[in-house]
Amino acid sequence: MSTTFKFVVFIGLLITNTFQVSFSSVISTGDFNKDFSVAWSPSHVYTTANGRTRSLKLDQESGSGFASNQMFLFGQIDMQIKLVPGHSAGTVVAFYLSSDQPKRDEIDFEFLGNVSGQPYILQTNVYADGNDDREERIYLWFDPTKNFHTYSVLWNLHQIVFMVDWIPIRLYRNHADKGVAYPRWQPMSIKASLWNGDSWATRGGKDKIDWSKGPFIASFRNYKIDACPWNGNPRFCRAESSTNWWNKERYSTLTSTQRRWFKWVRLHHMIYDYCQDNKRFQNNLPKECSLPKY
Repeated sequence: MSTTFKFVVFIGLLITNTFQVSFSSVISTGDFNKDFSVAWSPSHVYTTANGRTRSLKLDQESGSGFASNQMFLFGQIDMQIKLVPGHSAGTVVAFYLSSDQPKRDEIDFEFLGNVSGQPYILQTNVYADGNDDREERIYLWFDPTKNFHTYSVLWNLHQIVFMVDWIPIRLYRNHADKGVAYPRWQPMSIKASLWNGDSWATRGGKDKIDWSKGPFIASFRNYKIDACPWNGNPRFCRAESSTNWWNKERYSTLTSTQRRWFKWVRLHHMIYDYCQDNKRFQNNLPKECSLPKY
C-alpha cells in the first residue's frame, strides 16, 4: 500500500465525523432482507444467512439488482462495495438513488468495468426534473476489487456531495433560485445493479464483455441509511431539526479540509467533466457550470 494511499485513508477517517454527527436518524437495520427487495433476477442475487452482505451476479443469462423498500427525501446514504475483479470490461455496477417518475430525479454512482490491469473509472451523474447530461468521471486511486470501500451520498437542501471513503469527489449545488434544476421535491429509493453495458462502458464500447471471464460478481455490505423516510409530506423532510441534521447550515458547504481534498481529486484523478466539454454543448455549457460549487 503506497504512502499516499495510507495518508488519504487516514484523512478520510478524520473527516468522517464531519458528515456523521447524529445516529438518531439512522433508520436502516443493516439487514438487506429487511431494508431491500430483489428488483431483478432473484436467481442472480445472493445474501448471506445473517443478511449483512449481498452479492449481485452478471452472466449471459441476466444481470441483477435490488432496491430499498422505502423512499427518502434528503439524508446521507453509505454503502460498502467490492467491485468486479479481473477482466471486467463492459460491466457496469450501479449504486444510485432514483425517483422513477416521468421527469425523474436521480443521483448516480456507476463503476465502469475495465481490462485487467487498467484503473477503474467511476462515473457520477445527476438527473433533475428528467434532465441529465451531467456526467463526471474519475480514476479511483486504489484497486476497488481487493477490498470493500465506502461510497456515500449526502443530499440536502443545499448540495449533493458524492464521497469515496469520506473524500468528497463531486459537488452539485442547489442553484434552483438561479433557474438550475435541483432534486428537491421527489422522494427517491436506493438501488444497486450489475448489468451489461458493453455498448458504451469501456473505451466507448470498444471493449466488450468476455463471457469466458464470468460470472461477474459485485458485493455490498455495511450500508447505512441516515435519511428522511417519505410519508407524503415534503415539509417534514425539508425542515431543519435534530433528526434532519443534514439540512443544518454547517452542511450547506464543504469545510476547508474537505475543499482541499475535493480539489486534490479533481486535479489528480478527474478524466472528464461535462462542464469543460464545450464541443458536446456547442459552446453553450449548462448554467450551473458558471456558478459556484460551494
